Amino acid sequence: MATHGRRPARRPVAKRSAAPPKKSGRAPREKVVFDAPAPAPAPEEARTFRLGAVPGATPGKWIDAWKQRMPHVPLELVPLAVTDQARAVRDVDAALVRLPLDDPALHLIPLYDEVPVVVAPMDSHLHAAEELSAADLVGETLLPLADDALPAHALPGTLAPRFGALSTQDAIATVASGVGIVVVPMSLARLHRRKDVDQRPLRDGPISTVALAWMRERTTPDVETFVGIVRGRTANSSR
Repeated sequence: MATHGRRPARRPVAKRSAAPPKKSGRAPREKVVFDAPAPAPAPEEARTFRLGAVPGATPGKWIDAWKQRMPHVPLELVPLAVTDQARAVRDVDAALVRLPLDDPALHLIPLYDEVPVVVAPMDSHLHAAEELSAADLVGETLLPLADDALPAHALPGTLAPRFGALSTQDAIATVASGVGIVVVPMSLARLHRRKDVDQRPLRDGPISTVALAWMRERTTPDVETFVGIVRGRTANSSR
């Protein structure tokens, strides 16, 4: 049937969905966040490690180890007199001292014992033996020392001179002149070695013990480092 004045109806056209974006094959770029640089560590405060040492003490190997492990901290070796060591140890970071040293304010670590020796003139009959005993010294004049490094002792049968106590150096010089004998730790006999005297070990004589000492209230990281060196710890060892 004919239609008058009307257009034929059109079917609605379905809308096409937008095509998905083509993949480029590249991973999306990650957003890079730049962190602020870490602040540089504060420089250590300049300082010096002061090590006291009585005559005859031999800290050379420990000082060498300190220089390798702590090159940024200079070590100053401070000579101490045995007669003043109890006071002087308070003025240094640590010290090599001779026992006995009875002070509860100190930490003390015994390190080694020294053999006593008899120092006599080169032509003395005492040098006929390789080592001596107290019995061999009966009748000999034993010179007293003002800076005696050995614990209080007596050698029965020895004689006392008519003059007072001398320093170890002066006493050995007196021995060289033919007057008396001296009994000292071996290191002191070597320290004051002379061509006109000789020494022999005294097998039953008093022993001198060298120890490391420092104030308990001043146990600093530097002191702990030196203690570790003395005890043979490596740089990576735990305390």
